[in-house]
Formats: sequence, structure tokens, C-alpha cells
Amino acid sequence: MAFRRRTKSYPLFSQEFVIHNHADIGFCLVLCVLIGLMFEVTAKTAFLFILPQYNISVPTADSETVHYHYGPKDLVTILFYIFITIILHAVVQEYILDKISKRLHLSKVKHSKFNESGQLVVFHFTSVIWCFYVVVTEGYLTNPRSLWEDYPHVHLPFQVKFFYLCQLAYWLHALPELYFQKVRKEEIPRQLQYICLYLVHIAGAYLLNLSRLGLILLLLQYSTEFLFHTARLFYFADENNEKLFSAWAAVFGVTRLFILTLAVLAIGFGLARMENQAFDPEKGNFNTLFCRLCVLLLVCAAQAWLMWRFIHSQLRHWREYWNEQSAKRRVPATPRLPARLIKRESGYHENGVVKAENGTSPRTKKPKSP
Repeated sequence: MAFRRRTKSYPLFSQEFVIHNHADIGFCLVLCVLIGLMFEVTAKTAFLFILPQYNISVPTADSETVHYHYGPKDLVTILFYIFITIILHAVVQEYILDKISKRLHLSKVKHSKFNESGQLVVFHFTSVIWCFYVVVTEGYLTNPRSLWEDYPHVHLPFQVKFFYLCQLAYWLHALPELYFQKVRKEEIPRQLQYICLYLVHIAGAYLLNLSRLGLILLLLQYSTEFLFHTARLFYFADENNEKLFSAWAAVFGVTRLFILTLAVLAIGFGLARMENQAFDPEKGNFNTLFCRLCVLLLVCAAQAWLMWRFIHSQLRHWREYWNEQSAKRRVPATPRLPARLIKRESGYHENGVVKAENGTSPRTKKPKSP
């Protein structure tokens, strides 16, 4: 299974070989795990890679439901889905983005940003639909008090835990993709910033048993990011199309306000009123004043940093726009030259030859010399 067309071969396991064949290598590793399911000796180990671990049966009024909690074995599952994500990344790049970018004839800088936005549009769109489905089916939207009630939320439904494992796998896979995609050195610090921010927030919500609040905040954040990267794709297709950027700018500030409000409401007020506020990592309880302050400080600092970057970029764009407008006004209008009056000879023209009117010759006759 080849994801990329190759014009020349590279030495085995060289740097260029790994870069051009990383998706094929990942596919071979995934295939080995799937083949392991076919044999009884290796099936248990293969399930360790594929399925979430640490399942427990929780009795209910009618029957028993299976829930999950986290542990060290989750790292093995995350590793497997990192290879799955690398394969999907290569499929989207090869069969969708490369074909579109060839028609647009973009420069190297725009081509790199186009690939980045194209990958993130697919990821954010999938995550928004998936996250919205989880939030609705679990009843977190209809009952906001469930975000902090019955804390710690140690026992997670299957779809909640699987969602968090896939989110961590995606953002961890983005780190080696910076090397595989040969991202420009100027772009690496910016991409590392938001990759690390997502990893810290998602892992923090997962490990501190704030998974319900984390789902709502991710839904808001991913919706805004999906709109931004969609606007950037339309801008690359047509530079005059900037309407979606205006819509994103309006939604961006509202999203920051909603995220801060929910975080303060759930952590600052909801968890602060809970009776059980003892620090107990074995039971998954981190509801102490110090932990709540640290989480609120992290969320507020991240939102303030994002808002500062947004305001800085908007001011820079407005400054460039007004400079262009003022430059256009200063350019003096070129004076029009007066039209030259063409003196036509008497008579009329026929096939480029002047003919006489009423039989008279239009040219003056020279007097004959005696």
C-alpha cells in the first residue's frame, strides 16, 4: 500500500527513506497488531493496543454498565492510535490536499499554511461532530450541574475515554509530523505552541478527572478553530474572499468569554461548594484550593494569551490596510494629454486616396513656368 508516488528510491532506513515512507511503515505496524488478533496466543496483547483498558462493571437499577478509568496501559493504546493518525494524515494529504494545491499554484509559504489548515479542518470538523454527539448523549448540555456534581468523575463511559485517547494521540502525532512534513523553521515555534497547549489542557482534564468540563471547552474551542481554518482555505483559493475572517473574529471573542465563564463557574464555584475537598490521588480527588487555583490560572492565562495574539494580529492587519489606502490616495492622478486636432484635407477619402469634390481637385496647382 503506497501513499505517495516516488520518482526515485532512497537507501534503506535513511533519513529520506523514513520521511517518504513513514505512512507505509506505520501501516505495517498497525497490520501486525491486527494480525495478532487472529491467534489466541497474541490476541490478549493485541487487544491491549486496540481497546481502552481498566474497565469495571458499575451496578445500576436495571443492570450493570461498563465504565473505565485511566492508568499506565493507556500509553500503549495511545501509541497504537498515533500510528492510525499518521496513516489518516497521509491519506488526507495525498488524495485531497495535494490535488487541490496543484490547481491553486501556491507559493511555498502559502502551500505550507494550506496543508496545515487543510489537515486541521478535517480534524476539527470530525472532533466537533464527535464531541457534540458525546456531550448530547451523556446529558452534559441539558444538565450543566453535572460538570461538577459527583466529583471526582473517575468512572468514564467508553465513548468519553476513547475520545480523550484519540485526542491525545492526534496531538502527539503532530510532533513527529513537523519532521515528516518538512515544516519550515520559521513555522515550527508557532505550531509547537498550540500543540503543547492542547496537550497540556487535554491531558490535564483527563488526569484531574475534569473530563466533563473538558468536553464542553473542547467543543467551543474546536468550533472556533474550524471556522478560522476554513476561512484561511477560502482565502488561499480567492484572496478577495475575507468574509469568513470577519465571522471568525466575531466568534473568537465570544468563545473566549464562554470558556472563561464556564471554567470559573465549574471550578471556582461548583467544586468549591463540594463537601469532599481532601487531596486523595488514589481516589482521583484533586478538589483542593491549590489545585483549583492552578487550573483556573492555567485556563485564564491561556485565554488571555490567545486574546492578546488575536488583538495584536487584528491591529497589524488594520494598520496594513490603512497604509495601503493612504498610499493609494497620495498617488497623483496622471494628467490627460489634449487630443491633437487632425487637419483633414478637403474632399473625401476613398481607399486612402483624396478625391475631389464637384470635379475640382483638392490640391493646389502650381503655376506653370513661362
